[in-house]
Amino acid sequence: MFVSIALHKYIAKRLLLMLPTLIGAAILVFFLLRAIPGDVCEVRLAGSGLYVDEAEIQLCREKLGLAKPLFVQFFDFITGYFTWDLGDSMWTSKPVTEEIGIRFPLSLQVAIMATVVAVVFAIPLGAISAIKQDTWIDYVVRTFSIAGIAMPSFWLGILIILGLLIGTQHFLGTPWMPPIDYVSLFEDPMRNLSQLIWPAVATGYRYSAVATRMTRSALLEVLREDYIRTARAKGMVEKIIINRHALKNSMLPVLTIIGIEFAFLMGGLVVTEQVFNLNGIGKLFVESVQAQDFAMTQQLVMLVVLIAVLTNFIVDLVYAWLDPRIRYG
Repeated sequence: MFVSIALHKYIAKRLLLMLPTLIGAAILVFFLLRAIPGDVCEVRLAGSGLYVDEAEIQLCREKLGLAKPLFVQFFDFITGYFTWDLGDSMWTSKPVTEEIGIRFPLSLQVAIMATVVAVVFAIPLGAISAIKQDTWIDYVVRTFSIAGIAMPSFWLGILIILGLLIGTQHFLGTPWMPPIDYVSLFEDPMRNLSQLIWPAVATGYRYSAVATRMTRSALLEVLREDYIRTARAKGMVEKIIINRHALKNSMLPVLTIIGIEFAFLMGGLVVTEQVFNLNGIGKLFVESVQAQDFAMTQQLVMLVVLIAVLTNFIVDLVYAWLDPRIRYG
C-alpha cells in the first residue's frame, strides 16, 4: 500500500516536472525558428525564380498568420495544444496532425524494431564479453561493437541493399528490392516486415554496438563489487550470480543508453530514411526546414521533445524495478 502511494506521488511529481521542460522547449523552438533568415512566402511564390509582387507576398503572410505580432503567434501556438489544433502546414496547407500521422507509424515501428534488434544483440554479447574478459571471445565482441560504432547506419544500409540485389540475382535469377510503399503491419505483415526489417537492422546494429560496450563496462564494474565476491565465497553457482545479481544491477546505465537512442531514432534517421526511401518523420523534418515551414518544423521538434521526456520518465520508473535500493520519492 505504501509503495503504491509513493509510486503515484512520484508519477504525479514527474508529470508536473515535464511541464516546465515542454514549455521551455516550446519557447526556444518558436522564437529561434523565427530568428532564422528566410520567408516561407518568398520560397513558395518566388521559388521558380520569377518576379513576385510584394503585395502578393504580404497577402501570403497574412493568410498564414505571419503578419500577426510575434506574441500573438506564440499564444496561438500554445493554445493549439489544448484544442488539439496544431495548425496547417505552411507549405502543403494540410493539417499538421494529418502530415505527421501519415509518417509517425513508420518511424515508430522502425525505432521499436531497431531497439529490439539492439537489445537482443547487445545484452548477451556485452555480458559474454565481460564474463570472458581478455579472451578471444572478448576480442571478437569488442571488434564487433567498435565496427558498429565506426560504421554509419546509412552506409550499412547501402551495403544491405547491394547485398539483396546481388544475392537475389545470383540465387533466384531476378534482383529483389524491398517494397517502396508503406503498408501497415496489421494490413500485410509480410510486406511490412520485408520493407522495414532492413532499416531496423542497419540502425539497430549501431545501436547495439553502443549498448554492448556499455553492458560490458557496467557488468565488469559490478563483478568487482564486494557482494559478488561474497556470493562466490559462499559457493553460489556462477550462473545465478551473473543472472540474479550482477546483470540486473548493471542494467541501469544500459537502460539509459537504450532510452536516449530510442528518442533519437524517432527523428534522427534522416539519411537512413533516404537510403531506404522511407517517408518517415526524419524526411519530413528535412523537407519542412528546407521549405521554411515553421508550423511543421516546430511541431516536429515538440514531438521529439515529448518522446524524449516520456522515454526518460519510463526509464526512471524501470530503475526502481531493476535496483531495489532505488525508492520512489
